[in-house]
Amino acid sequence: MHQSFRPLRALVRFSIVFLLSALFSVQQNSQTPPQAAPGKIVVSVNSVLVPVVVRDSQGHSIGGLKKEDFQIFDKNKSQIISGFSVQERAIASATPTSAEPAPVGSGPAQPPSTAPETSPATPQHFIVYLFDDLHLSASDLTLIQKAASNLVAGSLASSDLAAIVSLSGTSSGLTRDRTKLQDSIMNLRVQTLSRRIRRLCPNIGYYEADRIRNKNDFMALETAVENTMSCCECTRKVAEGLVDNAASESLQIGDQDVRVTLSFIQDIVRKMASMPGQRTLVFISPGFLTMTPDAMFEKSQILDMAAQSNVTINAVDARGLYTATQEASEQAQGTARSEQSESQYRGYSMVLNEDVMAELADGTGGTYFHNSNDLEGGLQALTVVPEYVYLIELSMEHVKQDGSYHPLRVKVNQEGVKLEARRGYFAPKSTNSKNSK
Repeated sequence: MHQSFRPLRALVRFSIVFLLSALFSVQQNSQTPPQAAPGKIVVSVNSVLVPVVVRDSQGHSIGGLKKEDFQIFDKNKSQIISGFSVQERAIASATPTSAEPAPVGSGPAQPPSTAPETSPATPQHFIVYLFDDLHLSASDLTLIQKAASNLVAGSLASSDLAAIVSLSGTSSGLTRDRTKLQDSIMNLRVQTLSRRIRRLCPNIGYYEADRIRNKNDFMALETAVENTMSCCECTRKVAEGLVDNAASESLQIGDQDVRVTLSFIQDIVRKMASMPGQRTLVFISPGFLTMTPDAMFEKSQILDMAAQSNVTINAVDARGLYTATQEASEQAQGTARSEQSESQYRGYSMVLNEDVMAELADGTGGTYFHNSNDLEGGLQALTVVPEYVYLIELSMEHVKQDGSYHPLRVKVNQEGVKLEARRGYFAPKSTNSKNSK
């Protein structure tokens, strides 16, 4: 049985319109006039921008480095750095206030009667907390709700504007009102729109389907067929047909899920780029698989937009410390070999789920918090942007315009430091029909 994505696509389109209208409303009601985003970089279409953060052993970003301190490798070949600049993204912190100011757009906050009337602080930092309610489990969401609610209650500065947004489309709008933010967090619910309907037989996950259909993995196919023959007590020919149908369905649902999710993230980054001041997107998710060429291309587009617009994406793995061990209800009822393979696939899939969060963070000068149950501490750290971000411009003048993916690697001549940098990009595809075939 196919699961239709028409309602999901319609919901996402509505959600994006709703979100953008809410953000526009904040801009129009702001007491400061709209202005160009500071530090916005205009990059030639023949160049790619690579943000790099260099951290010391304590995790602090390091400043004072120069162009000659860096090397960049494209497909393991050293390249000339065609442009170089340094951004100081951190802003002067403001002291959080205990008062509950009114939402932006509803008029000036009402001060205590004993204090003179004052206007709200000019927004300096825009923070969007994006909750992945399409992939979070109910237990993980409960834990992250508590941590996030505590965070916004006491950690936002008086000049910060924040929004609680979910992938399913709910949004608090940008506001200083901590109560409104907390209510929006606690009202989040796990959504089932993009979740695959679990089959009793055969049960083919997105990772396994990709191995079978896209990568022609013989062992993955054999494992699925063996499990299917065992659970349906059917012939091999029948089992092969069932596996083929299930893998096709799972792949279709998984691909659409990824497209919807990445499209939503891209639209949020696009809107945030037009805001004045510092802009941070905090993505809270258990991760999801982005292993196809289309998904890699969409991630590259997000990184291009964020890098050129000075939007920092931080990410937190809402699973905390997790185990890849299958639960009894999820274990395949096949041979010992097939059960072992199924367990391995689950482990690979759970690890690969993290890639999208790590790539979005590393590629925008952000931080990825994972492998820890201190979710509140992780969220607290992710509201802080790196003080120094080095922007390396790489010319694509001599890059073949074939639309292929180019892995990147950055080195710096400093000992004992950690680099966070963009992992790759897609070369432009020539409009010449002869080259684009």
